[in-house]
Amino acid sequence: MKTKELDVIVVAEINVDIIVAGMQRLPMPGTEHLVESIELTAGSSGVLTATALAALGLRVGLCGLVGDDLFGHYMVEHLQRWHIDTAGVLCDPTMRTGAGVILSTLEDRAILTYSGTIAQLRLEDVRMDQVARARHLHLSSYFLQTALQPDVPTLLQRSKALGLTTSLDPGYDPAEQWKMEGVLEWLDLFLPNLDEARALTGMSTITDALKRLASQTPGVAIKAGQLGATAIKDAEYRQDPGFSVQVIDTTGAGDAFNAGFIAAMLAGENLGDCLRRGNACGALTAAHRGGSGGFTRSDVERLLSST
Repeated sequence: MKTKELDVIVVAEINVDIIVAGMQRLPMPGTEHLVESIELTAGSSGVLTATALAALGLRVGLCGLVGDDLFGHYMVEHLQRWHIDTAGVLCDPTMRTGAGVILSTLEDRAILTYSGTIAQLRLEDVRMDQVARARHLHLSSYFLQTALQPDVPTLLQRSKALGLTTSLDPGYDPAEQWKMEGVLEWLDLFLPNLDEARALTGMSTITDALKRLASQTPGVAIKAGQLGATAIKDAEYRQDPGFSVQVIDTTGAGDAFNAGFIAAMLAGENLGDCLRRGNACGALTAAHRGGSGGFTRSDVERLLSST
């Protein structure tokens, strides 16, 4: 069998993030608040996962869509700076690149999203020749990628036919319909957070949500922030409490968890170690401002060996 050139190909929404940090609470209409910082950074769940995978030393490519504008150029430059293969990134001069404004507090965050190119990527825009170069396909923000959404089962089927394993982080559903028909059965790994898992299943506890999702797909890892993460794969159940860090900004922590878990899975590590590595990546990202650049592979190894 021919050796794959890439470890992971990420099919992603692409957008910048404008992060408003240091808020004590989310603002009420008609009020004004001073904050610690407002920064322009690389955004999108898929790009942040791809960046974290690259930081862990994996060979990563990305498929997505940008506009021929300042935000689009910024995002492509970010990917190239992290040595992420951009052959699958298309530029459409008739569109505007997506953007998110993240209002971040110590406890949580709220996100205002302008969809732009996020909602325009279609199945025919995903270069399957690039997908075929990889061992694993990761899809991000299912509910935001509305043009691609109806064809996600087809994308996953084609990827598996090419020999790839598959994973998906659904993200939040702004429409709050929470329908994923025909998707979970084509996944090797499903990566919701606890709120998403509850909404998708109607179950209130992490255990019940995990069991419901595991009846539809062989691998599920549910992220629960400071409560750690819980996973089940091929009927094996594991829970990991995570790491205690001083939280600065939770942006991208779940995406970094995805990267750590996927990297460990591709390396053949057991389920408990996959959870542990995912939690380490998530913790280091939460202790850093911005969704990317929060750790190196050495940082992760030091944190793992310290406990």
